[in-house]
Amino acid sequence: MKELEILSLFDLNNTIAAEVFDGCTYPWEVFDKLADYIMKLGPTLPKDKFEQRGENIWIAKSATVAPTAFLGGPLIIDEDAEIRHCAFIRGTAIVGKGAVVGNSTELKCALLFDKVQVPHYNYVGNSVLGYKSHMGAGSITSNLKSDKSLVTIRLNGEVIRTGQKKFGAILGDNVEVGCNSVMNPGTVIGHNTNVYPLSMVRGYVPECSIYKNKNEVVTKK
Repeated sequence: MKELEILSLFDLNNTIAAEVFDGCTYPWEVFDKLADYIMKLGPTLPKDKFEQRGENIWIAKSATVAPTAFLGGPLIIDEDAEIRHCAFIRGTAIVGKGAVVGNSTELKCALLFDKVQVPHYNYVGNSVLGYKSHMGAGSITSNLKSDKSLVTIRLNGEVIRTGQKKFGAILGDNVEVGCNSVMNPGTVIGHNTNVYPLSMVRGYVPECSIYKNKNEVVTKK
């Protein structure tokens, strides 16, 4: 399923964590590797640019972190990122260069590429957000099915078994998600795609398209 493969969704030059994808075909395979990868990468970061704050937490000196933000490790916050008031980073997260994690936004097992914006009341769990992707106010990733079963993805009549119990969403590079939208477990959105506000998204949404509702997905001209 080429559409779901890592290199079909992301330019790996736009993350400090490119090596975490080594040996993986699909992006959700990094969820089980992310914590160990952060703890391995953190001590190797240049000390003139990063400082360690607490156990397994590394923050770029150029990053801005509000005093009311909660930072749980393992965690890396890259250069020029902005962590705003009352952000809640529960741990196992990488926040890319110039990324924004905003007011009341919660991250858990999340990899944010450079320039990602999750600025207002977002929940991002067990998810990968590609370069310059943006989640509008109140949009969330739902990362656990109601029956707690393993997440599958249906594409072109086939069922892809992810092996993940918790799997929120994969947003390709330059994805724009409208306000108060929900990405159901196992959502994968191809790069350069827009999702209308108030959408309930499930499964795969093609690259370079506009998602209006599940029965209306149009290709960008």
